Amino acid sequence: MLDNLNWWEIGALLLLALLIFGDRLPTVINDGLRMVRNLRNMARNATGDLSRELGTDIQLEDLHPKAFIRKHLLTEEDEQAIRKPLQSMYDNLRSDVTGVHNELKDVANAADLRGNGTRPATAAGGTAPAPAPRPSYDDAT
Repeated sequence: MLDNLNWWEIGALLLLALLIFGDRLPTVINDGLRMVRNLRNMARNATGDLSRELGTDIQLEDLHPKAFIRKHLLTEEDEQAIRKPLQSMYDNLRSDVTGVHNELKDVANAADLRGNGTRPATAAGGTAPAPAPRPSYDDAT
């Protein structure tokens, strides 16, 4: 949550909190922590009530609709039946992309004259023609 804040910004926020709340800062922090504890207890009680009503063991993470359906409504066979067509399409697509990637590598290695150690044929004057500029990805987009 605070990954994008550096130490100076955190210190400035703490100083600002101290200036705003003054002597009441410890009580404000205590009230905030009590509210977080109460929210956790409410979520725990709600999952307990839901577990009792449905007759299954439900964790807080299971309340996401996809996870709930996958864990409590689908059997292993149902899940495999759903995944099978998608998995085969994924495998086919992955093999196609890998093939294209390998072909592009081969073409790039064949076209790279510096990698082969050879030089292009020189013109009658003894000078090599100027290489054409390589197009970049930015030019294509």
